[in-house]
Amino acid sequence: MSKSRQVPLEPTELAERLHAAAIRLVRHVRRQDSAMGLPPAQASALSVLVFGGAQTLSGLAAVEQVRAPTMTRIVDALERAGLVQREPHADDRRKLRIAATRAGTRLMQQGRARRVAALTQLLAVLKPSERSTLNVAVDLLGELHTRQSGQ
Repeated sequence: MSKSRQVPLEPTELAERLHAAAIRLVRHVRRQDSAMGLPPAQASALSVLVFGGAQTLSGLAAVEQVRAPTMTRIVDALERAGLVQREPHADDRRKLRIAATRAGTRLMQQGRARRVAALTQLLAVLKPSERSTLNVAVDLLGELHTRQSGQ
C-alpha cells in the first residue's frame, strides 16, 4: 500500500473512491450471474427473497424500487420458472407472500458461490498484510449502517 493512500481523506473524496471501487467490484462479480440464466431484475428479486426472506408483492417492489405492476411481471416469470411461490400471508388472508422455492434457493446459493469465488481470485493476489487491512475496512463498512441508524 502506498503512503499517499494512508493520508486521511475528506469524507466526499473517500466516498467517491469507495463508490468507484464498489462499482468495479460489483461489475466484475456480476459477470458470474449469467450462469443463472435469469435477467438481472429477476435475479435481484430472487436474491432478496432467498437471502432476506419472504415478502409481500408490495414489500418486494419497495425493496427493489419498482412499481407493483413491474414486480408482478417479475414474480410471474419467477413463478413460471419454479423459483418462487405465492403463499397465504400468516396475519392477513387477503395478502400473499412471495417465497423462494428450494430450486430458487439453490440457484441463488450457487450464484453467490460463483461471485464469492470470483472475489476470492481477486483477493488471492493480495499480501497477507493487505488482506488484513481490507478485513478491517470491511468491518468498518459493516458498522456504518449501525452507527448511522443508532442501533
